[in-house]
Amino acid sequence: MGRRVALAVHPDSGQGAAARMAGTVAERVRAEADRLALITASSAEEFRQRVSECRASGLDALVVVGGDGAAHQAVQCCAETEVAVGLVPSGTGNDFARALGIPQHPLVALDALVSALRHDRRRRVDLGRVDDAMSGARWFGTVLCTGFDAAVNARANSMRRPRGPRRYDMAVVRELVSLRPRPVVVDTDAGRLTVEATLVAVGNTAYYGGGIPICPAATCDDGMFDVTVVGPVSRLSLARILPRLRSGTHVDHPAVHTVRASRVRLEGSADWPVFADGDPVGTLPVRLTCVPGALSVLG
Repeated sequence: MGRRVALAVHPDSGQGAAARMAGTVAERVRAEADRLALITASSAEEFRQRVSECRASGLDALVVVGGDGAAHQAVQCCAETEVAVGLVPSGTGNDFARALGIPQHPLVALDALVSALRHDRRRRVDLGRVDDAMSGARWFGTVLCTGFDAAVNARANSMRRPRGPRRYDMAVVRELVSLRPRPVVVDTDAGRLTVEATLVAVGNTAYYGGGIPICPAATCDDGMFDVTVVGPVSRLSLARILPRLRSGTHVDHPAVHTVRASRVRLEGSADWPVFADGDPVGTLPVRLTCVPGALSVLG
C-alpha cells in the first residue's frame, strides 16, 4: 500500500509565512505521496475532526506547515499512534521543530521532510501528558509552564501590537510590574519541593518563547522531564535573571531550582494560568507524565 499523507496548513502562522509556503509544500509532498489529503480548518476542533477522518481511511503521515500552535494540535491527533508528524516550521517560535533538530528555514526543512518521506525515515520521541479528570489527557511536546512566564504568554496572546517577537518582550515588561511570587508545591517522583515561586517550567524539551532554553538540559528521548523552578525574587532580580535565559545560565542562579522527574504534580494558586506549547491548558493544579516514545516524527 502506498504512502497516505495529509497536509495541514495554518495560514496565519508566522504572519502569513505558512500561507505563502502552502503551494510549494503541497507540490513537493504530492510527489512523494500516493494519496494526499489537504486539511483546512477554522478551529482546533474542526482540525482534529478532519485528521480523525483521514486516520479512519488510512494515514501514514501528517505534514504540518505552521508554528508551535499548529504542531501542538498535530500532537493531540497523533500521540500514541503510528501516524508520523512532519513539520515545516513557519511560525514565530518554532520551538518544537528546533528541539527535533529540524532546520528553521522552511525551504531547508521542506527538503529534509521530502527526503524523510521518500526514504520513510522516522523516529519516536517523548511527549508530556497533562491528565485532567474533567477533560481527559492533553499532550505537549515542548514546555508546560505556570507563573510569570505563563502570564507573559497570556498577555502576549491578548496583545495585537507589536507583531512578532517584540510582542513577547513587551509582555515581559508589563508583567514585571505585577510580579508577585505565590506558594507552589512541586511534587515529583524525585522528591517534593514547597516554595514561594515566581515561575515553574516543566520541559519535555529545552525551549519555549522562540528559542529560550528555560530547561536547557531537557531532551525528548530520555523518558524524563527537566523541571525549572524560580523561587521568590524581586522585580529587579528577575529583570537581571531574564537576560541569562537566552544562554541557559539562569539555572546557576541561587534562586533557581532544577530537578529531573518522569511524573510531576503542580499545586498552587488556582488563578495562575498554565500554558503548554504556548497554548492555554487551564490552571493549577495539574498532573503531568512523561510518556516515552509517544510520538512518531519524520526525519
